Formats: sequence, structure tokens, C-alpha cells
Amino acid sequence: MSLLLDLLILLLLFAVNASFTILILGPLLLLQPVRRTKEWYARFTTILEPKDAGLPQESLLLETNDGLKLSCWLVVREGKSKGTVVYMHGVGDCKIGGIALTRFFYRMGFNVFLYDSRQHGESEGRYCTYGYYEKHDVSMVIDYLKARKDFRAGKIGLFGTSMGAAVALQAAAIDNRIAVVIAEASFTNLRTIFVDYQRRIIKLPWHFLRNFALTRSQRIANFKARLVSPIEDVERIHIPLLFVHGTNDTFINSSYSLMLYERAHEPKTLLMVKGGDHNDVWDVGGSDYETTLRDFLEKNLGG
Repeated sequence: MSLLLDLLILLLLFAVNASFTILILGPLLLLQPVRRTKEWYARFTTILEPKDAGLPQESLLLETNDGLKLSCWLVVREGKSKGTVVYMHGVGDCKIGGIALTRFFYRMGFNVFLYDSRQHGESEGRYCTYGYYEKHDVSMVIDYLKARKDFRAGKIGLFGTSMGAAVALQAAAIDNRIAVVIAEASFTNLRTIFVDYQRRIIKLPWHFLRNFALTRSQRIANFKARLVSPIEDVERIHIPLLFVHGTNDTFINSSYSLMLYERAHEPKTLLMVKGGDHNDVWDVGGSDYETTLRDFLEKNLGG
């Protein structure tokens, strides 16, 4: 009896601690993910800006509609370009993560624009809302690119990874100036991915805890989680879409890209990278990924 009582007490303490983590810390972890900065990347690489990779670079700050300054890089091709690709990083990451792809896009003949999303990297902002506000920041970036007179931005394409992919899809649903979207490892909606996060970190699938945590998050950051839903937004998009996902993704289930692909309109392309995890899709995909990306952009953005 004593052993059973001890076990029940332990289970109760675990449930209380887990509930505290989700209800109190959950909103903060959701809204304020840990920022990767130049100092974090400096432990692994010396390529911390486009110029370190031999690329032309303009550093600038752009102001969002609600007054936040976003840290940005613009890489402009000399002479005529095929268009402009906007790189959008994942949650917790920053624009440094896109330098390798920037070099790839630049060599293809594209200008590239990279920026730290609000509450990420060197940008301002207290909260990350996974697209609710961020999709409008994309439109602000396009306004800026189209207003520049010293170079021709041309057609605008978005490359987003993880959260960036979800934001890119949400942006394309409201801004018809976006010509193509490449969505790598996107989620379907915020509610679903928050449950996945809850199961992975705390091992509890309780939906009522998610609902409480999301309700608190919405009040804190003044947004509506149900409207962060790329799976609904793809039905309003009528431009070429490329979905990419690693089959062994341990952070965002690869089935979500399959679901997005099925709901999307033509023209659409799907690349499932066998054995790819969340952060190594480019490396694992290798030449197949590069060829798919090059063909997609040449056909739909750089023609």
C-alpha cells in the first residue's frame, strides 16, 4: 500500500510540474524562443555575413507597420538579375542560417534579401506569433524592394524553412506580388504544432493544457492562434509552390508537407528527402535537392 501511495504521489507531482511548465512557462517558450545570434554561429563558422562568403552586401534596418526595426541584408547581383529571393529562417534562428543558400541563389542569377524575423536575431520585438504579424512584415519587405530605384527587384520569390515556410505560405495568401514559394518543413497550423511540441518536451498529449497555454499566449501577444493556419492559406494561393521535407524530421512531422501539398492548387511540386531530419535536408538531399530547386526557380521565377 505504501509503495502504491508513493507512486500515486510521484505521478501527481509529475502532473503538477508538467502542468505548471505548460501553463506558466509554455506561453513564454512559445512567444519568446531562444535567439540564435552571431555569437552562437561563431562557435561553428567564420561565415557570419554574406560578405564573408564573397558576396556583395548591404546591411539595413526596416521598420514594420507597428514600429519594430528588423535587421536585414540585401545581396544585389551586378547587372541584370533574374528576380529576387527572400530568405525566411526558422524559429529561434536568424538570417545567418541562410548565407549558404544565398550563395546558391546568387550564383543562379538572383538578388537575395535576408532578414531576422521579429523577436529573432538582431531584430526588435517581444513576441513571435508564427505568422500572425510576421506575414505583414513580408509585405513590408516587398514594398521596400519594389521602391528601390538603384536596382530592379523583378519577380519576388520566398524561400522559407520551418517557421519561415509557414510564414511564407501565410504571406502568399494575402500578397499577390509574391510569384513563388518554396516551403521547407512547414507546419500545418499553430495549434497542431504546439501539441507536438508539448508531447516531445513534456511527454503529455493533453489538449486542454494546450488550449489554456494558447489562450494565455494570445492574450499576452494580442493575436489569434487559430488564424495561424498554412493548411487553410494554401487553398487561397494560386502560384507555383514547392514543398520540401525530410522523411525523418524529428521536429515537424513530414506528413504535414504531404497534407499541405494535397490541399494546394496546381502548379505544385513535392520533394520528400529520404532520411532527412529537420536541419539537414539540404545536406542529405544533395544534388537531387539542388536540381529540384534550380529547375523550380528557373521555370517559375527566373524565366
